Amino acid sequence: MKRRVRGFLLMVMLIAGSFAGIQAQGTVQGEAQLPPREWFILDPATDNVQGVSAEKAYNTILKGKKSETVTVAVIDSGVDIDHEDLKGKIWVNEKEIAGNGIDDDKNGYIDDKYGWNFIGGKDGRNVEQDTYELTRIYVKLKEKYGDTEAKKVKKKDKEEYEYWLKVKEDFEKTYDEAHQQYNFYSNLRDNIVRFHTLLKAYVGVEQISLDDLRNIDTQDSIVLTARNIIGMIYQNVGEDADFDQITQELDKAVEHFGNQVNYAFNTEFDPRGIVGDNYDDPYEKGYGNNDVKGHDPSHGTHVAGIIAANRNNELGIKGIADNVKIMVVRAVPDGDERDKDVANAIIYAVDNGAQIINMSFGKSYSPQKEAVDKAVKYAESKGVLLVHAAGNSSKDIDKGKNFPTKTYAGSKAKATNWLEVGASAWGEGEDFVGEFSNYGKETVDVFAPGVDIYSTTPDNKYESFNGTSMAAPNTAGVAALLMSYYPELTAFQVKDIIAKSSRKFDNLKVTKPGKEELVDFKDLSISGGLINAYEALKMAESMTMEKKN
Repeated sequence: MKRRVRGFLLMVMLIAGSFAGIQAQGTVQGEAQLPPREWFILDPATDNVQGVSAEKAYNTILKGKKSETVTVAVIDSGVDIDHEDLKGKIWVNEKEIAGNGIDDDKNGYIDDKYGWNFIGGKDGRNVEQDTYELTRIYVKLKEKYGDTEAKKVKKKDKEEYEYWLKVKEDFEKTYDEAHQQYNFYSNLRDNIVRFHTLLKAYVGVEQISLDDLRNIDTQDSIVLTARNIIGMIYQNVGEDADFDQITQELDKAVEHFGNQVNYAFNTEFDPRGIVGDNYDDPYEKGYGNNDVKGHDPSHGTHVAGIIAANRNNELGIKGIADNVKIMVVRAVPDGDERDKDVANAIIYAVDNGAQIINMSFGKSYSPQKEAVDKAVKYAESKGVLLVHAAGNSSKDIDKGKNFPTKTYAGSKAKATNWLEVGASAWGEGEDFVGEFSNYGKETVDVFAPGVDIYSTTPDNKYESFNGTSMAAPNTAGVAALLMSYYPELTAFQVKDIIAKSSRKFDNLKVTKPGKEELVDFKDLSISGGLINAYEALKMAESMTMEKKN
């Protein structure tokens, strides 16, 4: 599943709190209170935001310095390769002649001019929604065990049966929660529209204001209820609340939970037939098609922009890396990505020259982890750096998994070419860590900007997203800078530099995600730090100078 937290969720929570008659803990910040749109590339000392200091690096260490082009593969939902701010930044397979129906470079993929799509069929159709991995495992094990009593289970099946009981409990609990959320937000949206329409008609205006509400004098219980609910929304969202926008935000929430109910948790839904592969063979190659955009490339386009948006065209935003190409590999649907596709996506990226692979996705179960591990080991053997988002479940992933993981199945050994990244915000204080971000003293390597990140979205648009999905490309962008300006560095050295050069904070207490307690920021990751391009490049400069001397 694309583990991102869109900006609309904050407003939705405030509205929900209003509807329930609960005083929200804060309000949607006004424009003046928000950080600069490109805060993630700015410097803590000069700009008063906790960015990665990329601009400072360009103005100092990198000034006048030559670079080499670095290829970053973005395994994601797809990328709008025609976006105005990504022109000239998309990897092109020069060995492939587009549209001739021939595998010109004989890499096993026909017409892969800009990358490949592992969730599409030869007939051009694409998987849009898919189930969660939990659902797929639930369906498979239910066929075998159903309502079987423990005493009737054979000894050789005991371990799998215990696993089935865990899966069953997890599935039923999360499905019920999704169904409740879907019903809640559907009713919330419908009632707010009804109340707002009622009040406009009652007062006789096209746009009702907070003053209009204050002047309503009636004993009608329905009008009073409507006035109280709409009034609390104004109080929490602000007097300039736009109810058309609020309805649109609630529509997104309804769609989000509706997709969970109708697709992700739907035991009758299986779109894999579209792909036409032998799904039981995790090592099968060559399936898919060359549609690298897909039906909704919003997430992947946003990720690509953080890494590579053109820094010199005075449009939109500046990406972190200035000499980089994005290889598009589509493997993430609306739902959980499949292990087979992830493994093949990694292998494709490595075989076609990617030096860094960004993986802004994750899930809680991985039935074919061995296939993914094999691909990770392959990338490791070829010196390719893997950057993975830690996930948005507000949990300690030292204890709860967020697959894929750098730890190999059945072993304590870990991939040496892997960076696991948590998400941070722009201000240094208790809210410094994204409230959604996963963390782990033994699992997460570093933190990077992942709150209110403004980047490219399809059709030449731009939006702010929140998530570790945004923190990972910030890190991949810094890694690309290091490899571009110091091409002699290996993936393992780049990983080491990013972790060691990360910015440390003395006695910084932050709210632990998902908890109402303060902890030391340094205890939420292995490095205890926030990535910093300027410091990383300084370290790289020192390392290369030492070698020359």
